[in-house]
Amino acid sequence: MSPLRLNLSSRARQLSGGDAIVVSIPKSGRTWVRAFLCAYFCKREGIPFSLEPEKQAPGHIPRIVYSHDLFEQRTKADRWDKVRGKYLIPAAELRRAKIILLARDPRDAFVSHYLQLVRRSADTPNELKQKSVSELLRDDAFGIKAIVETMNQWLLEFSRRKNFLLVSYERLRSDPATHFRALLGELGESPPNAEAFAQALAFSDFENMKKLEAAGAFESKILKPGNVTDPESFKVRRGKVGGYREYLTEDDQRYALDAIKQLDARFGYGA
Repeated sequence: MSPLRLNLSSRARQLSGGDAIVVSIPKSGRTWVRAFLCAYFCKREGIPFSLEPEKQAPGHIPRIVYSHDLFEQRTKADRWDKVRGKYLIPAAELRRAKIILLARDPRDAFVSHYLQLVRRSADTPNELKQKSVSELLRDDAFGIKAIVETMNQWLLEFSRRKNFLLVSYERLRSDPATHFRALLGELGESPPNAEAFAQALAFSDFENMKKLEAAGAFESKILKPGNVTDPESFKVRRGKVGGYREYLTEDDQRYALDAIKQLDARFGYGA
C-alpha cells in the first residue's frame, strides 16, 4: 500500500518543482551522484561548480531534488512533523517528475549511516550516539530492518511507473563511465557533452573528492568533515563495497543477512 503523501509543511516547496527526484536511504552514494551531475552541468554551461547549478543557469540545467523521503520521515519527524508529512515527497511531484531510486546494499548503507550519526552529525541525540553499532543495527527506526522495509515500500510504490529508474551504487562504482552516461541519458543528455562528461568523472572520482573535502574546498556543509582529524567523520569516507564486514560482528552479520532476505529480489542484494 502506498503511503499517504500529504505534505502540509513549508518543506513541501523544497521537494517540489524538480525535473527529477533522487530518492535514497542515507549513505547510499547520493552526494557522489550529486557531485558528478553538478560538475557535469556546470562544465557544460561554463559556470563555477555549485551544488545548485540550476540557480545559476535557470532553464538550461534540470532541477534535481534529493530526498530520503520515507526514511527521513521515520527517523527525523516528531509528532507534529508526522501530522504535516514534513519529509514526504508530495504525491503530485512523484507523478510528474522522473523518479530515480538510488540503492545500496543495506548493510553498507547502515554502517556508513551509523558512523555519520555518531562521528559526524553534531545534532545526533545523545541516546543515539551512546548506542553501539550492534544496538543500532536492531533499532526499530534506524536499524537494518527499517532500511529494508523502506526500500521495499519505495520499489512497490514506484516500479510500475514509466518515469522510474532504479540505479545501483555498486554498479556505479564498478563502472562509473558506463552507468553515469546512462543516468545522464535518462535526464535527456544523450549523448552527453564529451568534455563536460570527462571532467565530471575526474572531479567526482572518489579519491579526488576525499582530497577536496580534506582541503576544505567545498563551501557547503554537505561536503565538509565533522572533524578533520577523524577520517570516519568525512562525508566522503570510504565507499567500499562490502565494507560492513569490518564493523559488524559475525552475529551482527547473520542478523543483517536475515534482514536482507526480506528485501525485494529486484534490488539484487540476496544471500
